[in-house]
Amino acid sequence: MKPQVLTEEFYKYIGKLCYAIAASDKVVRVEEMKTLKELVQEKWVPINNSKDEFGTDQAYKIEMIFDWLKENDPDAGWAFNQFKEYKKENNHIFTPDINRLIWETADAIAASFSGKNKSEVIMLSKLKALLNT
Repeated sequence: MKPQVLTEEFYKYIGKLCYAIAASDKVVRVEEMKTLKELVQEKWVPINNSKDEFGTDQAYKIEMIFDWLKENDPDAGWAFNQFKEYKKENNHIFTPDINRLIWETADAIAASFSGKNKSEVIMLSKLKALLNT
């Protein structure tokens, strides 16, 4: 995947989606957080060419939003719907490569703690349908 410029706003919504997947069973586990941090570093940072005012790669906004949501504990469905609305309004950003990366990230988070449970499978199927629209 070639590097592209993605906005801070885009990464905030990816963070909301990642939180929705992890929190779908009402518990965000350490393993899910660890998986997210590894994927941001290995997969998301290399595709981005934008930095914030402090010189930090914008992709780290995914982790920042995820951590903030974990601390504030909103409903996973709310977070998923936030991502869904953003995608509808910005569908042009969601290229096949971006969608594949989103799917790989969500799937890995769900699988990181003793496999996928029913809540995570339901959330992943909603995501799959959304990414295919």
